[in-house]
Amino acid sequence: MARPGTIHVPAPLRRGPPVLGAAVLAWAWACMGTPAIAAPTLAEVQASYRASDATLLDRNGVAIQSLRVDLAARRLPWVKLDDMSPALGAAVIQAEDQHFMQHDGVDLGALGKAAWDNLFRRRPRGASTITMQLAAQLDPALQPAAAGRSWAQKWDQVKAARELDQAWTKPQIMEAYLNLVSFRGELQGIGAAARGLFGKAPSGLNVAESAVLASLLRAPSAAPKLVARRACALAKQLQARASCAGVEATAARAFARSAAMAVLAPAPQAARQLLTAPSQQVRSTLDAGLQRYAQAALRQQIMSLRERNVKDGALVVLDNASGEVLAYVGNAGGSEVDGVAALRQAGSTLKPFLYELALERRQLTAASLLDDTAVDISTASGLYIPQNYDKEFKGYVSARTSLASSLNVPAVRALMLVGLDRFHGRLRELGMDSLTEPADYYGYSLALGSADVSLLELANAYRTLASGGLQGTASLLPRAAERRRRVLDPRAAFIIGDILSDRAARSVTFGLKNELATTFWAAVKTGTSKDMRDNWCLGYSERYTVGVWVGNFDGSSMWDVSGVTGAAPVWRDVMDYLHQHVPSRAPAAPAGVLRRDVTWQPAFEPPRAEWFISGTESAEVALLQDARRAPRILYPADASIIAIDPDIPDARQRVFFLAQAGQGLQWQLDGTPLGPATGNYAWRPEPGRHELALLDAAGNAVAITRFQVRGTASAAQSDQL
Repeated sequence: MARPGTIHVPAPLRRGPPVLGAAVLAWAWACMGTPAIAAPTLAEVQASYRASDATLLDRNGVAIQSLRVDLAARRLPWVKLDDMSPALGAAVIQAEDQHFMQHDGVDLGALGKAAWDNLFRRRPRGASTITMQLAAQLDPALQPAAAGRSWAQKWDQVKAARELDQAWTKPQIMEAYLNLVSFRGELQGIGAAARGLFGKAPSGLNVAESAVLASLLRAPSAAPKLVARRACALAKQLQARASCAGVEATAARAFARSAAMAVLAPAPQAARQLLTAPSQQVRSTLDAGLQRYAQAALRQQIMSLRERNVKDGALVVLDNASGEVLAYVGNAGGSEVDGVAALRQAGSTLKPFLYELALERRQLTAASLLDDTAVDISTASGLYIPQNYDKEFKGYVSARTSLASSLNVPAVRALMLVGLDRFHGRLRELGMDSLTEPADYYGYSLALGSADVSLLELANAYRTLASGGLQGTASLLPRAAERRRRVLDPRAAFIIGDILSDRAARSVTFGLKNELATTFWAAVKTGTSKDMRDNWCLGYSERYTVGVWVGNFDGSSMWDVSGVTGAAPVWRDVMDYLHQHVPSRAPAAPAGVLRRDVTWQPAFEPPRAEWFISGTESAEVALLQDARRAPRILYPADASIIAIDPDIPDARQRVFFLAQAGQGLQWQLDGTPLGPATGNYAWRPEPGRHELALLDAAGNAVAITRFQVRGTASAAQSDQL
């Protein structure tokens, strides 16, 4: 058996041309001088060759993604003759140039026979050798016009072929020819033809496949049945064992394939960002093994959630120390949208940065109590009434429990402490440039993630937490060093990481056993946007930050999918993969952080050891008694608009006034005393504008709120009839 790269020469089957034609051509050949232009070298041809695809390499130089850049033709990287099947060379020589190994670039016998046939027969024929065809491929001036080549072009082609044969070896000529020749449609070169028609490398072509490819050279656009017949005849001439039916079946399968060359497709979105020129090879920061594992894990999870209307997902993995992107799965659901860069509603994933800011400003500690009860917040667009995910309230809970268990009402109260503008500015400092609107546009729902952010922005912000508050940028390309600046207080960032890794504090909402509970140290937060359109899981270990999003790019809602059941399983799988041989240890406490035993009065939570920023520590957290609280009106909030419900009988409609520290105080509405403010006061609403006041014993107003009631009492009464 011949080794790869060997040119097997089949026995010639045709005899020479008539004597007259051969004699004339021999005389012309003897008179031909040396061509004026020297032939290029094979190295020069290879250097000028450009594949239509660019290739994305991983951090170790492994090819992970090819991308079509040149749309004019499809060419894959240059293929050495040693990497081609010997059957291919034999088939091409038999079909195109049986005397290839004997002639010096021009087959005089074939040329004379062609000249004779063209003079005296109706069906003209050509006699271009493989070397002559290669000469025409190398020189655009030798390309034929619509009516064919002129005699001058033909003569120049003959001279160029002779020069090539003198300068190159036969294997070099064959290698260049098979890399430059067009096979069918946009498929140029043996690499593209073998991959596009048979889905394999040129080294794996068998005799039947080689016969089909060789039969295309004469007429690349010939009908499939004609190509199959020619291939069948060629296989017989090659004395191949393949039957004619087998060759025809091979041809049929070849033409039925879509010529899709991107067999490697684990990172198309990253490739589109980095690949811009034909034949380009770009080394990225991606890890090929991790990229394929992450894509498979995400795709499997999306398939398992199909019945819950989940069609799309994205994932990114960052190296905490360098900011290098180790995995970039733009979409495992098949969409062309890049889910790593797309803007989606953040949900509860912004809460860690809110609590970090409150700790940093010493407005809260991890032990501070927050009120998880119903609250109405007056805004310019009306009342904002946040609710928890489970529609229940937990009463007084610590900041640790509030964040770890992702309680919404305490987060809104924390935002009221910190300030909307300040929190908005902090998110922008963390690199969330997608927050292009002013703070008032988002309102207090910003605490619950009403803003649109990208997965990459969010993951890099979590990497800032993992890095102790040092913020940098993520990169898909290797770099010498990353510029980083301090954005977060390292003490507050450390405490937030400790809270996000606390499975006991998380258990109020998620229980003790869930996908967030890793066997190694990791800090993690989930999030779900309004109407279950987006589902997130962001978290970091000692070395890596992993961000996962699942949802639907068409905006449709998922059905009963939470952060723990949607994105978290993929986050856990990827984290386990990253740490299968690498430990993850809890970070050491930075200077200025103290751990102290703390109790609560009343005992809302069991005693425990808690982390404090130095100067904020406390051995006991006591709830302020009502008598020591400042009196205020809890409901209705100032500037509230209350609508009379036409479906409720007028006599039964009530608004309940609620006060804080109302002992010894009186309600007054529009100047009329109503009664004591120690409990809820039920008032029958009347259309119009109203002023509600809390009066002390001397009749002085200690709190005032103004609100409006819309609707008509008569309308309500008419519904009652």
